Amino acid sequence: MKHSAFIGLGSNLADPLAQVSSALDALGRLPQLRVVRRSSLYRSAPVGYLEQPDFINAVAQLETGLTPRALLDALLALEHEYGRTREFCNAPRTLDLDLLLYDDLQHHEHGLTIPHPQMHLRAFVLQPLLELAPDCLIPGIGPAAEAALRCGDQKLEKVV
Repeated sequence: MKHSAFIGLGSNLADPLAQVSSALDALGRLPQLRVVRRSSLYRSAPVGYLEQPDFINAVAQLETGLTPRALLDALLALEHEYGRTREFCNAPRTLDLDLLLYDDLQHHEHGLTIPHPQMHLRAFVLQPLLELAPDCLIPGIGPAAEAALRCGDQKLEKVV
């Protein structure tokens, strides 16, 4: 059975534009996964830990036969291939891959919450998501477009 998932991508180390572009291509090479669409790339300021470079962000819509946990495991393995380390919360990173949405699922288990628990608070997730799915509903939250309006004070610049 095929499922629809949305993945958030981000990087602020080691040529972030190239990292995110390359990761978008790499996603399409993972087993049981097809990239349906990809958003433009956006530049955003860091959140949480501010003493770091700006991020490049994007969202990809996927079609997958993987379960949510298997998909997350594949994303974490890809982050590792790109040299991702987790030194502290919100640290700079070569690649960050977040499972944002999986069908209309609401799910929580250790290490995996769907929808992503912070996505409705982040313009750098919502704007590229709305580019791909303008009528997107975030389960348990509501329309992504309404959430994006509440993030209007967050600076976001379309790069490519």
